[in-house]
Amino acid sequence: MAKILIPLPSRDADPSEVAVSWQILRNDGHEIVFATPDGHPASADEMMLSGVGLDPWGWLPGLRQLRVVGLILRANGDARKAYAAMLKDTAFCAPLRWDELDAADYAGLLLPGGHRARGMREYLESPLLQGIVAAFFDAGKPVAAICHGVLLAARSRSKVNGKSVLFGKRTTTLTWAFEKKAWATARVTRFWDPYYYRTYNESADQPSGYMSVQQEVTRALADPADFKDVPRDAKDYARKTSGIARDSVKDDSPAFVVRDGNYVSARWPGDVHRFAREFSAMLGETRA
Repeated sequence: MAKILIPLPSRDADPSEVAVSWQILRNDGHEIVFATPDGHPASADEMMLSGVGLDPWGWLPGLRQLRVVGLILRANGDARKAYAAMLKDTAFCAPLRWDELDAADYAGLLLPGGHRARGMREYLESPLLQGIVAAFFDAGKPVAAICHGVLLAARSRSKVNGKSVLFGKRTTTLTWAFEKKAWATARVTRFWDPYYYRTYNESADQPSGYMSVQQEVTRALADPADFKDVPRDAKDYARKTSGIARDSVKDDSPAFVVRDGNYVSARWPGDVHRFAREFSAMLGETRA
């Protein structure tokens, strides 16, 4: 059907957002092309796969493998199975380099996220990727972005008007409520590395949350009201906003996804099944 580009950092992308998206799109008949900075296969954030290191004793070599909190916070079973399958995929094992990419070669673009600064900053700050993202938006091609992938889009400037490609778009992304909750958890469970869930931290003169994904994305929009979160009257509001419940193959009630024309966005790994299905449907519409 459609040829889809998924760019990735060398390491630390979220395994759920990459692998579940890959699996759903591939099962729907789409061709997936991966790209990394150097053309070597990417590796996801290992803590999000295993849960090892997410407990308060995770810094102790003799106790690291004992997981309690880690089993709750890691990727769920659907995502881990999808990731294991993706590791055997020919396209994943032989990615292109970022500097080889041309938006004209693809029908659509999917931008996964990930929070760990160690690996994600090269992805979020890459002028090469920002140029590719802008080319997709300027051409009106379908784009999907989830979690920090929305931040990459927000930083990408259109060659048409010089503004963020999200200027004038409605979008969601990782909410400050979710990011703050994860950060508060890490201050207890990873007290030796409390900023594990914060890709960017505020400076002393910035208010709390100023460098959060939600606030930076909102600053790129034409109107702050274009940032969308779950409405209070939404069905399954409690599940959608818990930060614990995740969608699955059979149940998308915890998910929240926003579509604006040929652009679809989502907040976090708990939205990924519905996110990928909506993007796949969009691809079918644009090719009809």
